[in-house]
Amino acid sequence: MSAAPPEVPHLPRPAAIEAYGNGGFRFDTMSHRGSLLCLPDGVWAWPVARADDIDRHALARVFEGSAAIDTLLIGTGINVWLVPPELRAALRRVSIGVDTMLTGPAIRTYNIMLGERRRVAAALIAVP
Repeated sequence: MSAAPPEVPHLPRPAAIEAYGNGGFRFDTMSHRGSLLCLPDGVWAWPVARADDIDRHALARVFEGSAAIDTLLIGTGINVWLVPPELRAALRRVSIGVDTMLTGPAIRTYNIMLGERRRVAAALIAVP
């Protein structure tokens, strides 16, 4: 599994997620152990292991790239999590809708939306 520095994307373009589990993901001939941030400008390592750690700081790249994103899907691992109202409001202020679901459904939804060429991003917590 790769370990790109946090300022360097694993892949400098969006990519569908091909597999997940065992604490990581596979996409575009690559693999990564840990959580991922899938954005229009690339696939990034994301240092979040629990949904309770998701805040504006954890989503800084999403806010920075908000001009290219309409929808943010958050894969919350194996536990249900609701976006705190202040974070939802901050995303709404930059015109990003947000939806949370377990990581598996988030990946499936992300892949479909990406295939439809929608302006989608995904923050995906790795699952065991």
